Amino acid sequence: MQKYAEICNISHPSLGQYSWQNRHLFCSRNDPKERKKKLIKKVTLSLCEMTDDVLEREEIVDTDNTEKQLNVFILDDQAWLGSGLLYKWQKSLGNYIAVAGQDNSVKVFDRHGHKWTELNLPGRCVGMDWDKDGDILAVIAAKSSSIYLWDASVNKTSQIDSGMRDQMSFILWSKTGPLLAVGTVKGNLLIYNQQTSRKIPVLGKHSKKITCGSWSTQNLLALGSEDNTLSISNHEGDTVRQATLRGEPAEMCFSMMKTDERSAQGDNTVSLSVDKKILMLYLVNDPENRIELTFQRHYGNIVSYRWYGDGYILIGFSHGYFVVISTHIREIGQELYQAHNHKESLNSVAISPALNKAASCGDNSIKIHELSELKYISNVVRLDDETKGLDQLSWTDDGQLLAVSTQKGTLHVFLTKLPILGDSFGTRLAYLTSLLEVTVSNQVEGETPVAIEVEVEPTFIAIGPYHVAVGMNNRAWFYALVDQEPDYAAALFEGKVQLHMIEGKDQEEKKQMKLFPDDDRQGRILCHALTADFLYYGTDSGNVVCVLVEDWVTVSSYSHSVGVRKVFPDLNGTRLVFIDDKNGGFLLSHANTTDSCFELPNFSPTITGVLWDNWHADRGVFVAYDDDKVYTYALHKTTIHGPRVVLVGNTPLLFSQKPLTLYNGELTCQTASGKTSEVSLSTHSFLKPSTGTSADSPPELDKQLAQALMLKRFHEAWDLCKSSGTNTDWVELGKACLIHMEVELAIQVYRMSGNVGMVLSLQGIQGIEDMNLLAGHLAMFLGDYNLAQDLYLSSSCPIAALEMRRDLLNWDSALMLAKSGDYVNALAHYEKGMTHNNKFQEHDEACQAGVARMSIRMGDIRRGAAQAIQHPSRVLKKECGAILESMKQFSEAAQLYEKGQYYDKAASVYIRCKNWAKVGELLQHVTSPKIHLQYAKAKEADGKYKEAARAYESAKDWDNLIRVLLDHLNNPEDAVRIVRETQSIDGAKMVARFFLLLNDYGSAIHFLVLSQCNDEAFQLAQQHGQMEVYADIIGSEATQEDYQSIALYFEGEKKHLQAWKVLSEVWAALKHFLKCPSTEDNLAVEDGDRDGECVKVGQAKDSSLTNLLIDYLMGESDGMPKDAKYLFRLYMALQQYREAARTAIIIAREEQCAGNYRNARDVLFSMYTELQAQKIKIPAEMATNLMILHSYLLVKIHVKRGDHLKGARMLIRVSNNISKFPAHVVPILTSAVIECHRAGLKNSAFSFAAMLMRPEYRNEIDPKYRKKIEAMVRRPDTSELEEETTPCPFCGFQLPQNELLCISCKNNLPYCIATVTTVTDVFEHTVVGNRDGVSDVLRDSERQTGEEDLRLHDVPAGGRTRSMNKISSDG
Repeated sequence: MQKYAEICNISHPSLGQYSWQNRHLFCSRNDPKERKKKLIKKVTLSLCEMTDDVLEREEIVDTDNTEKQLNVFILDDQAWLGSGLLYKWQKSLGNYIAVAGQDNSVKVFDRHGHKWTELNLPGRCVGMDWDKDGDILAVIAAKSSSIYLWDASVNKTSQIDSGMRDQMSFILWSKTGPLLAVGTVKGNLLIYNQQTSRKIPVLGKHSKKITCGSWSTQNLLALGSEDNTLSISNHEGDTVRQATLRGEPAEMCFSMMKTDERSAQGDNTVSLSVDKKILMLYLVNDPENRIELTFQRHYGNIVSYRWYGDGYILIGFSHGYFVVISTHIREIGQELYQAHNHKESLNSVAISPALNKAASCGDNSIKIHELSELKYISNVVRLDDETKGLDQLSWTDDGQLLAVSTQKGTLHVFLTKLPILGDSFGTRLAYLTSLLEVTVSNQVEGETPVAIEVEVEPTFIAIGPYHVAVGMNNRAWFYALVDQEPDYAAALFEGKVQLHMIEGKDQEEKKQMKLFPDDDRQGRILCHALTADFLYYGTDSGNVVCVLVEDWVTVSSYSHSVGVRKVFPDLNGTRLVFIDDKNGGFLLSHANTTDSCFELPNFSPTITGVLWDNWHADRGVFVAYDDDKVYTYALHKTTIHGPRVVLVGNTPLLFSQKPLTLYNGELTCQTASGKTSEVSLSTHSFLKPSTGTSADSPPELDKQLAQALMLKRFHEAWDLCKSSGTNTDWVELGKACLIHMEVELAIQVYRMSGNVGMVLSLQGIQGIEDMNLLAGHLAMFLGDYNLAQDLYLSSSCPIAALEMRRDLLNWDSALMLAKSGDYVNALAHYEKGMTHNNKFQEHDEACQAGVARMSIRMGDIRRGAAQAIQHPSRVLKKECGAILESMKQFSEAAQLYEKGQYYDKAASVYIRCKNWAKVGELLQHVTSPKIHLQYAKAKEADGKYKEAARAYESAKDWDNLIRVLLDHLNNPEDAVRIVRETQSIDGAKMVARFFLLLNDYGSAIHFLVLSQCNDEAFQLAQQHGQMEVYADIIGSEATQEDYQSIALYFEGEKKHLQAWKVLSEVWAALKHFLKCPSTEDNLAVEDGDRDGECVKVGQAKDSSLTNLLIDYLMGESDGMPKDAKYLFRLYMALQQYREAARTAIIIAREEQCAGNYRNARDVLFSMYTELQAQKIKIPAEMATNLMILHSYLLVKIHVKRGDHLKGARMLIRVSNNISKFPAHVVPILTSAVIECHRAGLKNSAFSFAAMLMRPEYRNEIDPKYRKKIEAMVRRPDTSELEEETTPCPFCGFQLPQNELLCISCKNNLPYCIATVTTVTDVFEHTVVGNRDGVSDVLRDSERQTGEEDLRLHDVPAGGRTRSMNKISSDG
């Protein structure tokens, strides 16, 4: 029973998007010859838990001008017939389209035409719009003052009362925020914030019906009305600009007009059609210089227009004309393009930036242009059934779907962009031909294409021998093509591969599913593929693992140096191409025992996929492709050089085509139109039939022959040579046959070329089974004698190498053979080669040298050494010495080196045998420092450190000399001297290490700095945390780079304060100032250091510096607003006192909310005195808050002194402003009740007690006071001690002495800072504004309270708030 498997590659987004250029289905058995062509059944499996789309779609541009657009669906509801439609695509996603007719409802359909929901309205829909994310659909209807919101994510409708009494006529969402603008027929405006539910009604924005409008990216709202006016408002509804028009406006749009500088930022222009005759450009920043463009009368009225590109406008006119203009001031008034696109009329135009296309509709047809070349019409769609004409045209944001409504009330939706999704198994293809249609075809075997209607719009497609799989997110649907035994599929998710059955209910449970790898320590799986019998997967640790599907056991594993991210096995699974994390390509063949992995030559780093040739004769040929080219590779498995992979050539690939399968040089690709196209590889040009033209010239034939030989297509090469080949071509074919060890074919080739000698030679080696011996013969025939010798020596007959060299009269062959170890035969040949004839003295000397070498190698050292000494050649003595040295005969080797006057080598070998006497004799002749170094090391090894030190000094090895002085001779003085003289960095490190052993880090760092080893000193300070010491030592002589390195270290250690102290450059210092933690920054600022930094920023007078600091403090850079006190100090340093005052109010407000009332009082008072000093008016809010906070802080002072009446008066003032003390409402009110009761202010005590009885406060009252307060409320006493009065110092009106606002003259009265009561003579009291008096009173109050908390009844201390609201909104 055969088993087979299919796989859909699925990857989780955490692993990155898996490019669909990769293979998605790998099958396990060859197709049966007879297959059914129809769909039999479908199986749906949930593969793994994932939430996002697994694959990216590729953007497609349709360039086939003969192709018709695919009609996805038609909507023709009976209630819509005879009237125009209002419809809107969902923004961003384009999954829904909302359609409204005359039937008091809005119907929402999905992108496949299925009705999703219906919104019933009290009247006809007059407007609708999707928000910027496509989540909320807002609808307004006639006869209703409500706004209907449909949430697409939860399919829920909500209703909002607009509060507007007149009928609504216009609705539009903001481009950037949750703001919804609604206009009415009487010119009123409502701005609704969907996030905060805030409504801003603006009455009288216009005097008549609001008909059109547009939001800018800066949240400016432009509106047009039937009163022939244009208004521009901000997001609060305030009018910014207003202009009178020459007619009724229509189709308004914000955009950016091209200027001379080409540097305008944001939407600076409002465009609108005026009276359908004029296109007006209204410059927001230059309202006086509006631009009005009129067009030729025969164009007709302006029907519609769209902005696109860099300030271009496409305009459609009612008489069918299609015009493009530029808004660049130099090109205003010029038509860049004009065409009579439709004969009778034009109804609408649309632009798709995603496709870079434009469309127009009219005369029952739609024409689509390429924006890059407007003259080129890529598609024409005709709707002959629409007799009443077309209406509006609209694209989805992604450009996939184009909708057009008609005058009779129907809606057509066309597919203009189809995702390229496809896969292949062998020669069978599956590819997406519509959003819900997959076509299966096999052109090679002549099968009829089968169209499969799928249930979902897939994001991946896969095909196997018996199934087609489509899927999205974490689900896959398998469509069976034939009835077969249970199938396997494998899915990749979260670093694992799940191998499971597609249909296996009757199988054993243990064979249903298995996860790989078994051990998590093997790494995360990044890719996988499935063949007939094997599952391959690659891991991030570089392992390529092969699993036998039948038994589910690992059969082989290859370890690569880096991670493997893609694998592509051939159909049988015997070979595999993989791509690693460094974008390198490799071919893995487990069948090759010598070298199983080959790097692919010239492998492009942009390669995204690999396809193997399915032709039976090209099993070793494959292509690697990227977006632009296809690269052809061929595996030469059997050659005299061993197996190798060669790059045959490359073929250009048309834009937006995806290769699916390869068969005999024909590459089948999927196009953007949902069809397939054939691409003939340029590397297979020899397969084309001969035409007898100039294309068949000799250079072209040479090229074809070379391609055929590289692809091992010898029979095609034979035909080429036989038809029109020259003798040179036959020779090339013969060489290729020899290289690929095709002996029989080579015999035929050389017989055709008339080379009798080669034919006889090849016939003589026929039948040799030893591949190395056969390859050696062929290499010899090709003249590669070195390769032939290596092959001979590795064969079963190494003597063939000697025979070859003998026949070639190459006397160095014996030496080559000696290297292979056949010393006996070599010695015999050398002895036989002696002629003892003076005529051949040179030849005899070569033989004597060989005898000497072979004698030594065979163990006859005395004979060999003697002959080498007698021989006149110095080279021979060196060679024999090297042989003896390798045999560890050091004494004899040194003697030969010495006789040959190789003193350096002789001394080195004498050192190895510890013959120090001979070394001493030779040192005067030794010139190489290495020999002195070896001698020094030998002396050091013997423990003679002084001699070693002298030798190291002779060798100029200062580092080792310093090491010996420090480690063995304990002489740091000389070591330091040598370091200073030689500037040795390593020596300095050793000296520093010497000090480190004494734990004297400062000295070590100081020494390194004195030795100008700042880098090493820095590293040492960094290693031992002594950077502050290092920073102090380098002083002012260090370079700017040194300071920057120190600052970077402190930055890494989060010690930004130290980094700031090191740096002097304003920008860099400011960067670290912004990064100082709170504790460091508090200390720095309070000590004046950070204030100095702020002053430095202010003195720099650089707006960029100031804005950078402000953005950081406001949280613009990292989303975390900082404490407002930093912004306050910056404004103070910049002497921007008004901004500082607003910031101080915010700080005080936050401190109050947190319960830090003393801090709030101090901030306000310091700002108060600063403003007085600068003679700036004190904000009323600041003065009032300061008075209330100061009153609160004086309560405990008066209570401790026994003055309960003053304490009660202060608490009454505080309790009347209890909203400013949200953290301690109940404790303060409780204190007020008690003190008022003590002071005889019974009525006030009763009112505050009644306030405490509220449900939100009652449970928080201290239990020991609760019963007394409840009794006070049950039995109220309304008696009240009358407050003393005092005359107003300005008008003399009698006021209660605790009243600080004169009700007669409306002046704020000065008050005593000790009692916070009105003073009549400001010169006899200490009042707010007298800094010295204030300081005295405050010091007295703090001394009397003993720095205790001024709260009365165990109020918990509130934590300080570290956030800050924006000054622009709160200031």
